[in-house]
Amino acid sequence: MSRERYVAPRTTEPLRFEEIARVPHYARSTDKPVRFVTVANPRGTVLGYVWANDEDDAAGWKVRRVGGDEAFNRGALYVSRLRDAKARGLSPTAALAEIVRDTDPANPSHVVPGSFQQAPSLDTVKDLADQS
Repeated sequence: MSRERYVAPRTTEPLRFEEIARVPHYARSTDKPVRFVTVANPRGTVLGYVWANDEDDAAGWKVRRVGGDEAFNRGALYVSRLRDAKARGLSPTAALAEIVRDTDPANPSHVVPGSFQQAPSLDTVKDLADQS
């Protein structure tokens, strides 16, 4: 019997890395004014905010921390919709308008009717999200 330890060839083969296409996304911040909407669940609990700014090609989801896991999880839908809009070449505010247009209050989360607003900065939206 041999005392040499067996090493499977698959563990010593050189790894081949393949570059994959980068997922398109808008910039994640801006210091300019933003437009935003409030997102809530069917009970009316605010989960977060979708915001956009065309000048910096920026848009994103700002989760409301007190919304807990539900707010975090529902935000994935809006992030996905923003990425899809970017891939189709939409401006950030056009993507936001599409999200507003396609919302349905019967869904697990929706844009609150009449919540379309403008803020002087993204920090304003962040402050809203941080309020309890």
